[in-house]
Amino acid sequence: MPAARQTTGIPKLDEHLGGGLIPGTLTLVIGATGIGKTQMGIHFAHAGQDADNHKGIFFDMSTRGDSQSHVEYAERMFGWTPIEADSHKQPDLENFFESDLPHGEMLHVFDYQGKRVSRREMDWDELGHWQKQINEKLATTIGYLYGNFTRGCRRVVIDGLEPVDVPAESIQIELFEYVYHQVLRKDPMWVARDLFRQAFRKNSEAAEQHNYDSHSIGCMMLQTSKEAMLEHLISRNLDEGDLISGANTVIYMGKLLDGTKIRRAMYISKHRGSAATEEIIPYHIDDAGIQIDG
Repeated sequence: MPAARQTTGIPKLDEHLGGGLIPGTLTLVIGATGIGKTQMGIHFAHAGQDADNHKGIFFDMSTRGDSQSHVEYAERMFGWTPIEADSHKQPDLENFFESDLPHGEMLHVFDYQGKRVSRREMDWDELGHWQKQINEKLATTIGYLYGNFTRGCRRVVIDGLEPVDVPAESIQIELFEYVYHQVLRKDPMWVARDLFRQAFRKNSEAAEQHNYDSHSIGCMMLQTSKEAMLEHLISRNLDEGDLISGANTVIYMGKLLDGTKIRRAMYISKHRGSAATEEIIPYHIDDAGIQIDG
């Protein structure tokens, strides 16, 4: 039997996706600032409450200082105030599996610095600063993600990925690749080993009791593009960088010229392993989030 689909939280978009997203895969949503990517992520995360009895979580990698407005949008759309995890606090390994230990629903991993995290734009000292931040917060990141997955979360939204000319120069992409392959898609018992290290043997029985299927976790990555018009996004090469080539599903969100008006629209550029519409999908945004037109 085919695996059950994961709803995007937008029923009319699910129809265009042949029933929804495929669990255990990466969905890449690409568009310019202000086009509605964060609202898309909130729809997806909130839909986890009905589907998995656990809302999805946010992992925010933004660094430039402009707010992603997750809390504001979630409150307006669903009356939901995501609980923010403290990025400077190390996980409580002694009581990690206690049922009342909160792991949070949103983690902003980097301190705001007002600049992009690209090797080309940093000197040696600045690069060392960012690498130090990653190393210091890696345990916090693993604990945040793994802790939520052991509690039943099956959706993660990764936001704040900024555009770079050469993907290999982005420290954000480097961190994402680690998180995706070494936490989201890794056998949970090995993730527990990475987290507990010397204390793994003491916690191995509890980790086994809280085991989960990593292939059931859906990941939606929100990536900011330089292009604002949908036609320019569609004309991009699909093999441009590891993220696009490695994603199972790619959705472009951009602006469309409609007579004398500019409208929002999206296009499903890639949906591997499933039928998907070839149509341009117009939409608008209101207080309830993204509404598909027509």
